[in-house]
Formats: sequence, structure tokens, C-alpha cells
Amino acid sequence: MQDEMAKPASEKEWRLLEKLVMSSVLEQRRARRWGIFFKALTFVYLFVILVVFSGPIEHAGDGSGKPHTAIIEVAGVIAAEEAASADNIVTALRDAFDEANAKAVILRINSPGGSPVQAGYIYDEIKRLKALKPEKRVYAVIADIGASGGYYIAAAADAIYADKASLVGSIGVTAAGFGFVDAIEKLGVERRNYTSGEHKSFLDPFMPEKPEEVAIWKNVLDSTHKQFIRQVEDGRGDRLKKDEPLLYSGVVWSGEQALPLGLIDGLGSSGYVAREIVGVEDLVDYTLRENPFEALVSRLGASVGRQVAQSVLHAYPELR
Repeated sequence: MQDEMAKPASEKEWRLLEKLVMSSVLEQRRARRWGIFFKALTFVYLFVILVVFSGPIEHAGDGSGKPHTAIIEVAGVIAAEEAASADNIVTALRDAFDEANAKAVILRINSPGGSPVQAGYIYDEIKRLKALKPEKRVYAVIADIGASGGYYIAAAADAIYADKASLVGSIGVTAAGFGFVDAIEKLGVERRNYTSGEHKSFLDPFMPEKPEEVAIWKNVLDSTHKQFIRQVEDGRGDRLKKDEPLLYSGVVWSGEQALPLGLIDGLGSSGYVAREIVGVEDLVDYTLRENPFEALVSRLGASVGRQVAQSVLHAYPELR
């Protein structure tokens, strides 16, 4: 009799316990959903704040209508996919030359160099724009370093300025690699390389060097070096002290050393050049910069994506 009475009570207790558990689970899911919602709302809010307060980059086209000195940053490695690519720098140069209120252009260079092709494009465009509007002078100001391709670009300017401790020059060409011939022999690895054309596997790091290929490659580097020297001499003219034996050897000089060699024209900053040389102190940045949204997404996108995915999977384990 007691067992019969206990059974319904036990069933009621289990049902009550089941309801409590299900209610707890539902409450947790609701809390997670609201958590995801508020996190997403926070990100949207941050994006809106970024757009509202970042504003456009200061530019002559903003309607200031005041005379100014245009400044363009050439920062980092000069390469096709970098901030200091020829596309970015050339576009900024054209904008500056098209703006009547931009009385001069300063290229603020802080670059160790990079692609001679990209540097050559920028050099040629500076020369072309100067020929179209010779009254608009171009000044290069070297910050920490203006070497190799960075100096290549500077040589196209009407005048070059640097700090006394800036690194200037490195008029040379380099190409480096590794050879793994002995390493793969010790590891017992057999190299199989099938080509059509006797030099198609040119300077393969897993095969012994061929003297004729090394000679070919040195000729390519020598040719590029001569192009570099020719452009520097064309840009700098008689200001260069060509009797210095190390001038085109790839040596880097301090700004103080570069001045008597004719590699630069004076010591000074961008502000000094705008104020004392151009005579128009106001600087307007024409540098092409990444869209604020793109910059934020590129920096936070991956981590945000992982966090959102983890939150969703935590709230909905059935999606795993």
C-alpha cells in the first residue's frame, strides 16, 4: 500500500524536477542569447563611434581654401601590396599637384627601400609632374632612414633634407638566398626538377651553383645598379661629390655625413622645410590611408569572428 502511494509521489517529484531543470536550461539559453545580442550591439556601437569621430582624412579637397604645404608619407617597405606602393604614392602626388592651394609637396620618407620597380615608378611620376608644373617644388625629408629605394625616390625631389642622425644612401642592389645542396644530401633527399630550357631552374637553392648562371645574375644586378646610379645623378646633378669612392658602393651614411657628399641639401624636419623653405607652415596630409572600417576589421576581424563563433557554439551546442 505504501509502495503504491510512493510511486505517484515519486513521479510527481520527477516531473517537478524535470520542469525545474528545463526551466533552468531555457533561462541559460535566454541569457546566452541576450549576451550575444548585447555583444553584437556593442560592436555596432563602436563601429558607429568610429565613423562619427574618425572623420575624413584632412585633405585640400575638404574645402579649407587656404594655402598649405602638401605632405605625403613614404613609410615602410616600398612594394606593390604595401602602404608605400607606387599606386598609393603616385595617387597622392597627383592629388597634391592638382590642388592649387598646395604650394609645394613634401615627401616624408622613412623607408629602408624595397622594389626598384615600384621606386622607379614613383621617381618617374615625380619627374613627370614637375615637368607639367615646374612652379610646384617637391622636397624629400628623410626621417629615420631613407636608404636604397627610399633614397631612389628622394633623388627625384628638388631638394633633400634629413636629420643629422638619419640614415641616408645605400645606393646599391642586393639579392640574397640560401643553398641547401649539402643539407639534402645529408638527409638523403633526392632532388627531381624537370624543365624545358637550360636555365629555367635558374639558381635553384637545392642544386649546385652554375658559374654561368651566377654571371648572368650578377649582370642583372649590375644593370639595375647602373640604372639606380643614373637616376640619382640625373636627380642630384653637380651637387654630388662623385670623387667619393664609396658613394655608389651601397654604404649608408648619417645625415651629417651625407650633407658634404651632396646626397642631401640640408638638415631639417618637415616642419622646418614648410616654414623656412616653402614659406607656408600649414601642412595638409595627402597620404592615402586605409579606410577606418577596413583597418579595424583587418585588425580585429579574425579575433572577433572567433569570439562570436565560440559564443554561438556555447549557446547552441547542437551546432557543433
